Amino acid sequence: MPRLALYALVVCVLAVAAAVVSFVQGTWLGIIWVLLAGLSSNMAWFYLRQYRATAAARDAGQRP
Repeated sequence: MPRLALYALVVCVLAVAAAVVSFVQGTWLGIIWVLLAGLSSNMAWFYLRQYRATAAARDAGQRP
């Protein structure tokens, strides 16, 4: 797994945890954390797909 995708996934998990804590405490600040979790989740998928596409292209170019 590429490093940027892993970092984005960690941010997503931490943002979800922060959103849960925020909503349990009764503040509406958790909405911001949910939005950040969605953004970082999309970034993780993007970097993972980009890594897979470049790896597939590299493998296709090496085969005769």
